[in-house]
Amino acid sequence: MAAISAARCGAKVILTEHMDRIGKKILSTGNGKCNYTNRKQGLRCYRGENPAFVLPVFRQYGFDETVSFFQELGIFPKERDGYFYPASGQASSVLEVLRLELRRLKVTILTECTVISIQTEHSGFLLRTDKGDFHADCCIFSCGGKAFPKSGSDGSAFPLIQAMGHSFVDVVPALVQMKARQSFFPSVAGIRADVSIKLYIEGKMVQKDRGEIQMTKEGVSGIPAFQVSRYAAKALKGGKKVQASLDFAPYLSEEALAKELWKRFYRKDEKTSEEALIGFFSKKLIPVFLKERKISLHCPAAQVPKKKLEELAGYLKNVMIDITGTEGFDRAQTTAGGVNTSEICPDTLESLLCTGLYFAGEVVDIDGMCGGYNLQWAWSSGYVAGTNAARQKDKKTGGPL
Repeated sequence: MAAISAARCGAKVILTEHMDRIGKKILSTGNGKCNYTNRKQGLRCYRGENPAFVLPVFRQYGFDETVSFFQELGIFPKERDGYFYPASGQASSVLEVLRLELRRLKVTILTECTVISIQTEHSGFLLRTDKGDFHADCCIFSCGGKAFPKSGSDGSAFPLIQAMGHSFVDVVPALVQMKARQSFFPSVAGIRADVSIKLYIEGKMVQKDRGEIQMTKEGVSGIPAFQVSRYAAKALKGGKKVQASLDFAPYLSEEALAKELWKRFYRKDEKTSEEALIGFFSKKLIPVFLKERKISLHCPAAQVPKKKLEELAGYLKNVMIDITGTEGFDRAQTTAGGVNTSEICPDTLESLLCTGLYFAGEVVDIDGMCGGYNLQWAWSSGYVAGTNAARQKDKKTGGPL
């Protein structure tokens, strides 16, 4: 997007890619369908040390501009609950139209090209690569973070950025599965449930979400877990205590849940405690819940004391688990952390430390929620960086970008 935007402004653009082809990460987005943006936008959808950094960027190029841009390139939008996908249902369509536009604009693409160093010159930059040296008026880092390194987003460009004086906010996996200490997880692996999750750091609730959670052998996965995972990863890196509360009946108050349990257990239908919960919770979860509250699975339901059921209701609304870690970057959908936004101009995405140096996308300390938000940040920041770099080029020698 940065290359296209700069080229549309008349810049001569060279795009270097250290993988064998460009855009590999796009192919994995939206489970291969590419959820390329979302109608529901707002500051709450973006995270970082300074989330408001996104506002000047989105004022210049936001949701409407993105949808129009991709329609112009041939992507007919298919919307589902605010989520936008190409009508083809293929992420490869999004990548292909971008490639075709790069070709139309005569952008030079160098794949399997490793940048060894970048040096500032009086008129711009000297890039030394394993495919030769290149002189440029401006340089844009749109190299991604560390998530999904097989796609090329592996952090290998970070030393180049640091060598130019920039610092990084701690980089951790985000939108990723969380690991927990509790011993019952292997027995419930694969179970999906409608759950409200709250994340606690040092006893303080910092983030919550609701939706379908998937139990794994080691902890919790699914979109709600992903949404809070970046906060867990950051806190754990800082040595803080992290816990999560799982509410397995988010559609009922604790009082209403207790009444439902009373009805189920005191029907006088000769069911056991385990049988009384069938149809209310997944069969694999029931033994875990009862054992945790020391209620015998085979005890006649009608013999369970009312106080025990009240305790069970409280437990089901607040199953506390100890978060011990997250999966690594190879399983993460995006990166939290990146180049410190205090070192970047929010209106142009130009470095405040080095004239002519720009940043776009995941490499910046901005990450979005699940739902097309990280791609929206990519498109918007790519546009702003590309157009402003092209304007900066015009003030210099008129050489390549």
